[in-house]
This record gives sequence, structure tokens and C-alpha cells, in this order.
Amino acid sequence: MRTTIHDKTILVTGANRGIGQALVTEALRRGAKRVYAGTRTPMTHPDERVTPLVLDITDRSLIQAAADRVASLDVLINNAGVGLYDDLSDRTALEAHLAVNLFGPYDLTQALLPALTESHGAVVNVLSIASLAALPIIPSYSVSKAAAFSLTQNLRPLFAERGVSVHAVLVGPTDTEMSRGFDVPKVSADFAAGALLDGVQAGEEEIFPHPMLEDVALSWRTGAIKSLERQFASFIEPAAVAS
Repeated sequence: MRTTIHDKTILVTGANRGIGQALVTEALRRGAKRVYAGTRTPMTHPDERVTPLVLDITDRSLIQAAADRVASLDVLINNAGVGLYDDLSDRTALEAHLAVNLFGPYDLTQALLPALTESHGAVVNVLSIASLAALPIIPSYSVSKAAAFSLTQNLRPLFAERGVSVHAVLVGPTDTEMSRGFDVPKVSADFAAGALLDGVQAGEEEIFPHPMLEDVALSWRTGAIKSLERQFASFIEPAAVAS
């Protein structure tokens, strides 16, 4: 399903920095009618099309308050995330990553699903290439993003009957605060945001917004695992989903 940005209403979490901030700017550049900017602390924006939302995605009361404020929605971009160094020896660190990177997007998506169903909109989960290939220097992050990728794959056929598309963004090294410690070639947050929205508009189920991931993208889209995912998705009976 192709999704346009022009004249649409978008919600971006983690909108105060990095890719989230760049997504707000790029959505406005592409003619978005309204951009809800979700941040954990209050923010202001000079463009009147931007509506700031105080939104901690680990707080269900704030999620519901945000959902109550959003009258209509075309695209939800679950961008907020956390990535901390650990060694998987502390369950607390793993739980903290899962709370933000898995359960936060799940809870927010469920709260906004009625609005997205009404518009036949799109859910965009900003993940990481570590969803596919573990990065053991930040293992809790890798585990949580892999779980969020599985969530994305499962939601895709379940939401299809509602007319809601679901996209996974497999982000590569990007010049943001989270990846400052990685000495590898990085794209800018602006480049990642533009490539992300290009992928959404093209209807790509998996979006790889980094030139170094072109071979990975090709092998994924034409590979046996993606084919198997589609076979498994066909097990969903339309009548069962509709009920």
C-alpha cells in the first residue's frame, strides 16, 4: 500500500532530536497538513502545523491522553527508542529496553488504531539493522529491536483487513546521539528521514535507509525468509481478522 504525506496527519514519537526531529521537518517539507510531535518533555515549534504532545510511551495514561487529543491520523511513526550499552547480565537493563522499544510502540499503536483504521493509514516502526543481525555490544537493544521487528511482521497481516499498512524501518548507522560511539560510516538524520518517508510512500514493507544496506535489502526482499513470512501471513483468515 502506498501512502502519501502531502495533506496528511502524521504523529512522530521521539520528535525532539535525531531522526525524529528530522522526520518532523521532512514531513512538513512534503506538505503534511498536521504533525503531532511526541516528546517526553514539553517543546515548541515555529510551524503552526506542528502540535506538540507530551508523550512518554512507557506511560499508558499519557498514551491515552495523546490518543484523546488526536482527532484523526494517517501515519503513526513509532520512532522513540532507547539504546544503552550492557552485557545481558542485568535483567533490569533488558526490561528497560523492552519497555521503550517493544511495549511502548505496541501500546501507542493499539491506542491509535481506531483513528488509523478510519483513515486506512500506516504504522511505521523505526527499528534497526540489529533487528536482523545482533549487535552484541548493545545486546539488550538488539533483543528489543528484534522483538519489535517480529511485532511489526505479525501486525502486518492482522491490520491488513482494516486497510492499515505496517512498515519496518531497518536503520543503519546514523549520525545521532545514540550512535556517537560507533566509528563506522554514517548517514545524516536528514538522509535517514527522507529515505524512510520515500519507503513509506513507495509502499515498502521493509525500509533500509542507508546506502551500505542495499545488498542486505535486496537479499531480504528476495530471500527465503521473506517468502516464508508471506506464506505464514496467508494463514490469517479475513473473516477471523474482521471479527
